[in-house]
Amino acid sequence: MKNLVLASSSSRRKEILEKLNLKFKVVPSNIDESSYKDLSPEKLVQKLSSSKAREVSKLVEDTIIIAADTVVVNNDKILEKPEDEEEAVEMLKELSGDKHTVMTGLTVYSTLEEKEMTDIAKTQVYLSDISEAKIKKYVDTGEPLGKAGSYAIQGLGSVFVEKIEGSYFTVMGLPIHKLAEKLNDFSINII
Repeated sequence: MKNLVLASSSSRRKEILEKLNLKFKVVPSNIDESSYKDLSPEKLVQKLSSSKAREVSKLVEDTIIIAADTVVVNNDKILEKPEDEEEAVEMLKELSGDKHTVMTGLTVYSTLEEKEMTDIAKTQVYLSDISEAKIKKYVDTGEPLGKAGSYAIQGLGSVFVEKIEGSYFTVMGLPIHKLAEKLNDFSINII
């Protein structure tokens, strides 16, 4: 099996790869994401995942690097991680009773071949109408802080998700179906 590296410190991405029984090391990238802010959401996640993979490629040898970047988009606006509880409340009010899109850019890069494959996955997420009292109670748990869009689909935030159209793992930050395709192109088969 070829050496695999996850270019992310995300505990969710790490957990997903572990469940796939892949052996890998974690080598987080430290790119400055602020210089990419003028791109469309689609281009942003792909450019960031590619840049993360290429940054980590300078630190490792003979490796297949997996990098990803995820954004929450509502009405063509990227919803970042909230700065504070007040911003988390505002984001959840904005998403309440509506659908939004979660996009994950995925890059698989071989340092040996200097070959890169980058793709994007999109999932529509429909949230129920959430009362202001429930939003405040949820924000008080602390879970929305540090989460793009101010909710965690794998945590308490799941109670607000009515349905999704697309891959759950895209929302989690690592679209497994796309990852399996890309790894297969590098002769790595998950199954």
